[in-house]
Amino acid sequence: MAVTNRLSIIRQSPSYWRIVFDNPPLNLFDLETFAELNVLMDEIERDTDLKIVVFESGDEDFFVNHHDLEQHGVVPDQPGAASFDHWPSFVTRLAQSSVISIAKVRGRARAQGFEFALACDMRFASRERAVFSLIEVAGSSIPGGGGVEWLAALVGRSRSLEIVLGADDFDADIAERYGWINRAVPDSELDAFVDAFAERVSRFEKRALETGKKLVNARAGVPSEGDLWVSNHVLAGVDNWPEAQAMLTRLNAAGFGKDRGFELNMAERLGNLPSA
Repeated sequence: MAVTNRLSIIRQSPSYWRIVFDNPPLNLFDLETFAELNVLMDEIERDTDLKIVVFESGDEDFFVNHHDLEQHGVVPDQPGAASFDHWPSFVTRLAQSSVISIAKVRGRARAQGFEFALACDMRFASRERAVFSLIEVAGSSIPGGGGVEWLAALVGRSRSLEIVLGADDFDADIAERYGWINRAVPDSELDAFVDAFAERVSRFEKRALETGKKLVNARAGVPSEGDLWVSNHVLAGVDNWPEAQAMLTRLNAAGFGKDRGFELNMAERLGNLPSA
């Protein structure tokens, strides 16, 4: 299978970059994507002029999708390669970076894609097109990439339980009301809004931005890398449950990770599967 770049870097200015995810046909989060993100973090941390990055998607239906289960545990032969087991270290690195990160969400942010958006410093979402879901419990698994930790810090216990255990789709208006995105913005205004915000921030002094982020992180209850590793370890055990293995067979037969119709309506389809 030919490997193509999953990330494109658009340097709006020396201090402001846009990072575009593009992994057709379903924008799955695969190991090549993760490898490129690790290389990107190296670039971000080396660049002394960079102040803010915006992550967005080249697919209007999918911001960043769930991870590619067919690749789980396989390490690709390319620079920066890492297995998904290194995910807690990466999102901690992103959250603690001196550079400000924004997720501009248009389309579905599912499972690992949702957890990636949560690890960014800020999230702005299309009112008409953004969809968020942690679908793992409906697949006889659990979120193990930080979704539980980030949501508990942002929205509290009861709403976290609703999101995690209900495994349903949530639109941008609910996301804004519950507090896991900064704003729901009309789709026609989203690009201009985020660009204007990022341009504004990029004009401020880097040391002030970095110190301000550190102070907020210290007081806002940012999940520790240790907490993230605990969930990641629990997930590894859950994936070996017989009911999880049986559900994976059913999901693959239904088109999980392959069929666009299933992927677009996954939460609804999972909610209508017969109970185990």
